[in-house]
Amino acid sequence: MKTRIGFYGAGDIADLHFAGIEDCSGAELVGLFDIDNSKSKKKSEEYGCVSYNSSESMLSDSSIDAVFILTPLEEHRECAINALKAGKHVLLEKPVSSKVDEIAEIRDLAKQTGKLCVPVHNYLYEDSVIRTKQLLDSGKLGNLVAIYILYNIHHPEEVAQRYPGVIRQILTHHSYITCFLGGAPKAATAMSSTINDGTVEKENLAMAILELENGALAHFQASFAADDHAADNWTFTIKLIGTEGSTRFSHADWVQNQKAVVHSHTYSAYHYSIRNTVRFFIEECIGNGMKPLSNLDDAIKAQKTIEAIEASISSRSLQEISI
Repeated sequence: MKTRIGFYGAGDIADLHFAGIEDCSGAELVGLFDIDNSKSKKKSEEYGCVSYNSSESMLSDSSIDAVFILTPLEEHRECAINALKAGKHVLLEKPVSSKVDEIAEIRDLAKQTGKLCVPVHNYLYEDSVIRTKQLLDSGKLGNLVAIYILYNIHHPEEVAQRYPGVIRQILTHHSYITCFLGGAPKAATAMSSTINDGTVEKENLAMAILELENGALAHFQASFAADDHAADNWTFTIKLIGTEGSTRFSHADWVQNQKAVVHSHTYSAYHYSIRNTVRFFIEECIGNGMKPLSNLDDAIKAQKTIEAIEASISSRSLQEISI
């Protein structure tokens, strides 16, 4: 029997989630709902699925097993709560919420209903990141010394203004990746800036240094302000240094010279990380009862890290992180 999916939201990210469903022989997209009726109809025609006229009509469809929450950040809590109460499994785009207590509320309701609610911490499902984790856990890198996670991909102002700024939009990725690879952080210090044409007030450049509980340090950097296409580029890079070895993963390993929806190039690894997340959620979590690589407790850790980074910027001081 196929796992039947509904989409809550029909923005650009829906295309990658749909590609992930198409990768699963045991899944199908039944329908979608978006508050923009024209967008809902357009995407449903592209995907060959139903366009619901309300979220209630989608959630009341008993044939739907799981709902993907692909809405803007401020709508995540309400959409996830409604889907769980309707008895659906949930795949929830990141950041899960801008508030720790809302993430905890969603987590507790998922436990109460017995339904899955899995955050789209998509980079963890990229094959290279999984191999990095295995290499670190094997002891072949020795003791972890440092993690560097760097992101430099230009976003035009008309695109950047859709997002909450690079701290919440990008450093959330950095935070859950660090928890996955290196463990929980215990302190952070950070700075941010805005370098654009003046039409977007949100920060588009941020850097942070974290101390992890195991004594290692992590360096975060994120920028919408400019691309980096230098020979040893930092378009998106994860690098780990241990006492016995080091390893790195980069978006530059998989790049196409064609414009993507937002980016100047198509970074294939990102696309496949979403598709891998969808496939794991459907085939392994729902189908085989496996635990996801990251859960809502990890989303809480990531959000606490983001809040510490923001507090450090506003106070210009080191912030302790209580995980």
